Amino acid sequence: MNLVSLCLFTACQSLPSGQDQTLVENPSLSPATTEVVQTQASSDSAQVSVDNMPLVAQQIQQIVDEIAEETAPQDLLSRMVSGFSLNSSQDPRVQQELNWYHKHPNYIDRIQQRAEPYLHFILEEIDKRGMPAEIALLPAVESAFRPFAYSHGRAAGMWQFIPSTGRIYGLKQNWWYDGRRDVASSTLAALDYLQALSKQFNGDWELALAAYNSGGGTVRSAIRRNKKRGKPTDFWSLKLPDETSAYVPRLLALAEVFRNPDTYEVSLHTFPDEPYFATVDLESQLDLALAAEMADLPIQDLYLLNSGFNRWATDPDGPHRLNLPIDRVESFKEKLALLPPEQRLTWKRYKIKSGDSLSVIASKHNTTVKLLRQVNKIRGNNIRAGRHLLIPVSSKAYEHYVFSAEQRKAKIQNKARQGNKQHYVVKSGDSLWTIAKKYRVSYKKLAKWNGMAPGDPLKTGQQLVIWVKKKSSDPALSLLDLQPGGTQSSLHYKVRQGDSLSRIAQRFKVSIADLRRWNTLNGKYLQPGQRLKLYVDVTEQTL
Repeated sequence: MNLVSLCLFTACQSLPSGQDQTLVENPSLSPATTEVVQTQASSDSAQVSVDNMPLVAQQIQQIVDEIAEETAPQDLLSRMVSGFSLNSSQDPRVQQELNWYHKHPNYIDRIQQRAEPYLHFILEEIDKRGMPAEIALLPAVESAFRPFAYSHGRAAGMWQFIPSTGRIYGLKQNWWYDGRRDVASSTLAALDYLQALSKQFNGDWELALAAYNSGGGTVRSAIRRNKKRGKPTDFWSLKLPDETSAYVPRLLALAEVFRNPDTYEVSLHTFPDEPYFATVDLESQLDLALAAEMADLPIQDLYLLNSGFNRWATDPDGPHRLNLPIDRVESFKEKLALLPPEQRLTWKRYKIKSGDSLSVIASKHNTTVKLLRQVNKIRGNNIRAGRHLLIPVSSKAYEHYVFSAEQRKAKIQNKARQGNKQHYVVKSGDSLWTIAKKYRVSYKKLAKWNGMAPGDPLKTGQQLVIWVKKKSSDPALSLLDLQPGGTQSSLHYKVRQGDSLSRIAQRFKVSIADLRRWNTLNGKYLQPGQRLKLYVDVTEQTL
């Protein structure tokens, strides 16, 4: 029975009893369309009556509208709101957050725009687990739905995992890839973590959310203190850190805004309740610029769906997968199937120079020693000058990979700030604190200038940006004619005990031959206190 027949049948069933009901074909309409005509019994003849036609037409239209409403795609935000299950609170902290959202409708608009590619996936996973739908808004509280968000507490990604918790929940983290930023992996890990916390606190989601922010130990300690004093142990009664105390109210207030947008004068977007992206199995490493071309996507859009990748290509050891917009998947698969394996990456044949090491070569070519060993079947670190290495390199200039770790860090370092910008090459024994003290700046600011957390370790040879009010110098190292906006700088280096030409060349990513030429060195040994002049490319220093 088709839709029209069903409507006619249902409408006829609702006509007054005691009357004959006949379906009469209307010759002015198509054969598939019929019209209900009501007939009344008569002693003389059956006479057609149209007195009830307006009522019948109204009933048919109502049925059609109801069926259309049931079969139409549901709006994603409406679906999310219908799944809200946390109790709203009249606590002043919630009202304070509501007032802020009311005054900043543009913020609500921004997080909706950022959430669009990810929200359906997040909500699907929440529904599978039977969790409160408010949790779909937690990335707004954590990171404003920015997959590349990084806090000075070393938390990364939309769900803001710190390294240790990320590893506990299976999020791989290395030079090529950071699972804390991977949209799918981090979402699954965050929901696993939240479910575990909910179980710890007997299904109390407010306590679980507080623990997600400050740690389960912090919340349990607050509960023990209240128990000793005979006080309630719900979230609203606990003494918690200020950030955590505002964290749960912020989420509840945001959910209230989405529940009643008119009250808070915000506009909600219309998102179809359907997947935004699908995952393609790559099977091996792939240059991301090439992937973007094959998918006919701007590379920044590719990175935003695959934000776990740190560099110019996917991780050689996996994950070998790529998220793509639904409408680009089939075309991409067809192109990938036709792509020869050796064309997935661009290759360079490199002749080893005197003074080279695997680490120096890897750093110059934006790759890793491990990959160089794998590709060239090298055991250990021994290489010989004059021989060749096969090196995978990016197909485009590094600047093309707009969300790679190098470009993100460069953007932070090049941000206009007050003072003079200087570059500093990290030496053995340095720390953020000792460098900051030497240049009379805050070690927290030094970390921020370089996209780091204050506790992040430094590596010898790493290049740091320092903003100082006036030029200052390192007793062992002084910068000379650094060109603003350029990559070349010359510097003087004071030789220290234990230094050698090989060690200095490796540290600054230059060759021994160049060191000898710049300083007219003929002897094999250096003397402590001796000053050497070097010309370094700051883009080749390890970040």
